[in-house]
Formats: sequence, C-alpha cells, structure tokens
Amino acid sequence: MASIKPSSAATVRTEAIRQRILNAKALRGGAGSMPDEQRVLADAAALRASEGKPWPLRCGLRTHRRLTSLALAMDDHDLLAGRPAGNPDWLPVKAGGRIPDRDYDAAWNYLATFGPTPGQTGHCEPDLSVILAAGLDGLRQRIRDRRLTAPGAQAKTLDGFLEALDGFSALILNAAAGIDTAAAIAATPERRRELTVLAAACRQIAHGPPRTFYEAIQLLWFVLLGVSYGDQVWLVVPGRMDRSLAPFYERDLAAGVLTEDRALELVEALYFLINDYVSDGLAMSVMVGGRDADGRDTTNALSYICLEALRRTRLVYPTVGICWHAGTPEALTDLAVDLISQGYATPAFFGDETIKQGLRSYGVPAADSGHYINSTCVEITPSGGSNIWVASPYFSTCRLLLDELADQARRGAAAATTFEAFLDAYLKRLGGEISVQVADVNRDRELRQQHGGKPLQSIFTRDCIERARDIDDGGARYNWAECSFVGLANLADSLHVIREEVYTRRTQTLAGLHAVLAADFAGHEAERLRFANAYPKYGNGCEAVDALVGEVVRAIRDECGRHRIQPDGSPFVPGAFCWIMHERLGAECGATPDGRRAGLPFADGGGPAQGRERQGPTAAILSTTSWDHAPMIGGVAFNIKFSRSLFQNPEAVKRLRDLVVTYLRRGGFEVQVNIVDHDTLRQAKAHPDQYRDLVVRIGGYTDYFTRLSPAMQDEVMRRTEFDAV
Repeated sequence: MASIKPSSAATVRTEAIRQRILNAKALRGGAGSMPDEQRVLADAAALRASEGKPWPLRCGLRTHRRLTSLALAMDDHDLLAGRPAGNPDWLPVKAGGRIPDRDYDAAWNYLATFGPTPGQTGHCEPDLSVILAAGLDGLRQRIRDRRLTAPGAQAKTLDGFLEALDGFSALILNAAAGIDTAAAIAATPERRRELTVLAAACRQIAHGPPRTFYEAIQLLWFVLLGVSYGDQVWLVVPGRMDRSLAPFYERDLAAGVLTEDRALELVEALYFLINDYVSDGLAMSVMVGGRDADGRDTTNALSYICLEALRRTRLVYPTVGICWHAGTPEALTDLAVDLISQGYATPAFFGDETIKQGLRSYGVPAADSGHYINSTCVEITPSGGSNIWVASPYFSTCRLLLDELADQARRGAAAATTFEAFLDAYLKRLGGEISVQVADVNRDRELRQQHGGKPLQSIFTRDCIERARDIDDGGARYNWAECSFVGLANLADSLHVIREEVYTRRTQTLAGLHAVLAADFAGHEAERLRFANAYPKYGNGCEAVDALVGEVVRAIRDECGRHRIQPDGSPFVPGAFCWIMHERLGAECGATPDGRRAGLPFADGGGPAQGRERQGPTAAILSTTSWDHAPMIGGVAFNIKFSRSLFQNPEAVKRLRDLVVTYLRRGGFEVQVNIVDHDTLRQAKAHPDQYRDLVVRIGGYTDYFTRLSPAMQDEVMRRTEFDAV
C-alpha cells in the first residue's frame, strides 16, 4: 500500500493541533489534562449522597458523578470530541487554584476514610464488541437481562453497572451540547457544518450503535476516556483498531462516504486526544496485523493507516506494534521499517508466533491466542477480557545477587565451593523473594475485592456482565499478575565473572570479591577493568554467557509456575521488561561483578547491557534469541540503536529490515529501534527547547528525550550506536 498523501488543508490542521499539544505539555511540565481536583469533589459528593446503599451501587453512582462533572473543551481544529478541559490555571489547589481549599480538604479527608485499594489498574484493551454492534442501549439491555437471573449481591453489582453506563451516556450527550455551543460561534460556515455533523454523531452513539467509521472512532475514544476518568483506570488503550474498526472503514469506503485521507485524519485526531490526555512517561498502544482464530493474516487497509498516522503526529503516543509472522505482508513490514529508518521511534515489531505460544501455555485457548495487546509497553494481555496486573512487581536480579554474595562471604570456609552450588543458592534466594512478592500481590488483590469497584471498566471487560462480578472482584476472564525481572544481562555477565574469577582462575575469593564491590571499586580500578573487559559479555554470541540467561529464565519460569494469584488461582507470569525501572533499580544497587559501578542503570530489557555489543548487531540478535522468550509473556524488550546517517542509503534500510525479520524468525519477542545520532542527543540535552519533540525508545516504551531525567538521558546515550547494519 502506497503512503497516503493528505490534503494541504489536513496537513495544516494536523500541525496546528500538534503544536497546541506541545505548547500545553511545556506549560504543564508533561502532565496530561487531568482535572484531579474536580474528580475529588465529585467522588466525595457522590459517596456522601449514597451513604447506606450497597457498595457496588455507590461505585456506580460515583462513576456516574465523575463522568457528568467532567468538563470538555473544543477548539476550531478538533475533529473529534472529548478533550478534557482540565484546570485552566494548572496550579495545585494549595498554590491558589480555582477550588477553595476547605472544600477540597474536606472532600479529601472524607475519601481517606474509605478502605485502601492498592495494586495496578488498566493496562488493557476494552471489549467493544457489544457496543459497536448494539450501541449503549443494547449494552444496557444486556445488563438488565442478566439482572433478571442474578441473586441479591450480584444484582446490586449490576445496578452499579447500569448507573455507570447512564453516566457514560450523559458524558457523550454533554459533549454534544458543548459542540452545539462551539458551532454557534464557529468562525466559518464550513466549521459550523463540521461541528453540526459531530454533534449529531455524538447524539447517535449516546444511545445507538455507530453507523459510520467517524462515529465508531468517536465512540472508541469515549470508551477510553470514560473508563480512564470514570473509574480512575490508567492506560486503557485503543488496541486492535485495525480489527475493531475495519468493518466500518471498509463499508464507508465502498459506499463513497469515506476516503483514505479522511480516515487518516480521524486516526490522527484519536492519537492527538491520547497525547493531550495522558501524561508523559507512560505508554499507550495500538497493534496491527497478526492472525485470526483460523491462522489467517488479519492485515487490512486500516493497519497501514494506523502506522501512517505516526508520520505527521510525531508525538510520544501511541506506539504501534506490528504483530509479525511469516505470512505478514511485506508492504506492512516495509512501511514500519521505513518509518523507523526515518527516526520514528513509535513502531515496534512483536513476534506473533512466540507470543501465541506463550499465551497458550498460560491457558488461553488456541483460537483466542492471536487476539492480544501489548497492554502498554511490551507486556502482553488478552484483548477485551483482562484484569492483569503487569510489572507486579519488578525484581532487581542484581541486588539479590549482591545479597547472596554478601551471605556467602560471611560464611567463610562454609561458602559455596563450586559455581553450581553458588548459582543454586542464588536461585533459591530469588525463589524466596518471588514467594514474598506473590503474598503481597494476593494481599492487594484481597483489599481490592473488599474496597474496590470499577463498574464501567467491568462493562467493557469479558466476562464481568455474565458473572455479574466487578473486575476488582474477579469478574474478568483473565486475572493473572505479570512480574518483571530487571537486569538479566548484568546478572549473566556478573555470574560469568564470578565463575571465572572465583571458581576457574581463583584470582578472587567470594569474600574478596564482596569487599571490592562494597567499596564500589575504590582502590580496585584494575579489577574493575578486568571484570568489564577481560571476559566476554552477553550480546556477543558467547555461548557460555548466553546460556546463563537461559538457565536463569528457566528457573524463573519454574518458580513463578509454583504460585497462584487470587481470586481464582491465576498464573504468576514472568517477564523481562523495564519501563524506567532499570534506571531506578540500578540507582539503588551497589557495584556488580560485571564491572558496573554502583548506581548505574541496568540493561534496558532482554538484550545486552549498554555499550557491550562489540561484535555488531547480528551477534546481539543471536545472543538475545539464544533462549526461549515464549514463557516471558510479561514482556521482553530488545532495544537496538543505529546512527541516523546510515539510512540515507536505501540498501541500509533493506538490511535493517533483514535484521528485524531475522530476530523475529528466531523467536524474538519484541524489537524496537532508535535511529538517532549521539550528537543529536548531546545537542538535545544541552538545548532542550530546540528538541522538545525528539522521541526515543526506552525500556519498552517511548518518551520525549528532553523530559527524561539526566540519568535516563545518559543511559540512552550510553547504548551502543551501531554505525553499520
């Protein structure tokens, strides 16, 4: 499919919205348009007014109140409705915001009397199947029908669902009323007509099913906004847009009421709403391609549009993941690689067969295993039916290694006499930490059952309506927890040094090594250089080091497999993605035997540690795919970085494509690419105002380089920059 050539008017409009968002983000410091003070007052008012009523109903009334009190904005450029107005002053209440202190304080103190609801929210794709087919009224009737056979407590839960859905409908009608106001003062007749059509679309989807692609994509945004704000659920994502919206697109295109150019504008408008609403430093995901229940490729024209929309928006959200398999059309792969080679960090490739295999191993039926989403970064959740807590928790693999080394050093003559014994002791320690963290997750799950309640999210999550159970009460089809193990490359490199230094060459004892590390190599620079440079490192095709990653991952898989998560005995699923935790956990960890000094970041995912790929990108790929990624459904990110100047040559773009495909064919989970010169990063760090839209890949997600912490900026700059493909 050739690139879409938008009209000049569409390009002008797109750039105007883009600049509005960048300017607003600069004023708000990267925060999204989150009217938190307004929400606190709404919560307190709803809960005070419903005292004495069943808790599930009170949750529904609270969601209803939040949604009906949400103020929305509309300007002359917006194509879709539903942009939260936020606080115009964007000031904390205590610093002189528009809400009186005593009202806010009273509301906050009242809400503090309710039980805690720890744990994660969101990170999911909502189930749109019923609302796209039958509309809000059809969805409401489905809940009412289920209520007819529901016993007491379940009936109250469904009553809460209905209240939340009524609030959702009111939100859309309020948006329509606001559009009417904007139309009355529109600058041109053309804009007035455009707004009149938009208001009519909102009134249609406030009750009935969407009839057009325009109405369907508008409804998709209202669902994302409604669940996020109405239930305080973060990172609810568009997901498989090329599947959910494709029937509307194809029907409208055939009928001549939609063009590719217009569809592209509408997808861009959705992306803009996400960027305006969601704070920086997080992740929002779209996925395209892949296979259906019968194994057929699902790529369609909308798949290309979802990717092409990144070209002009050029903002941090969303990432677009290509679910790659052997039957993926070459044109889709080529489009993604073309964008990447031009410096767009937002596309990434996911290994569809590897992920499907992993999902099946955790009980997802084969027919459903191709319908998944990277719920934000690279962690995988089944689409439409998940209450999966991702990165719950992160494990610092190297901190545990230092703890074990300290214990072994204290044992003196009783310390492990073979490397195998040392590794076994370390893995037992890791297993003990896993047990502790599983207990914590289960305690949090129990508190959520007691005090939680997310009625609108439940409505859009299979099988909450059928079970008449809130998502916090185990109503979802899938209720796993996904944990993440950070620093695997540093761990493997460190274990190899321990094996060589202590047990093979005997140049160190465990006690001596512990002392060197505790001193952060002070007075031991020769040892640090030896540890860092005299031994092969993961990422260079060294079988002895690569095998250590595989051995640790197998032990992690087996240990996690011994545990179950409440409320339904779901799996505890491992992963190796980092978000920003490789920097945070690294800052908390002492020096490690791989030559890393105390406080420096760990490796940024499942690939090699920064700057250690000395044999080129192919060797890095061979190492990273030398172990089985499939069990790590919690996510495995592989970052690779190239100089921008390389890709002036079309042959280099082709070689990049070949590298990506090689990684995926070898069972790679996910690969993401930064095409940016070190000099550009250095200039951006020194002159951030000139590079405020420079987007880079981090540990599974994208972010604006100039808004990263200095430590994270340095981490990105430390990564190996290949000057050949």
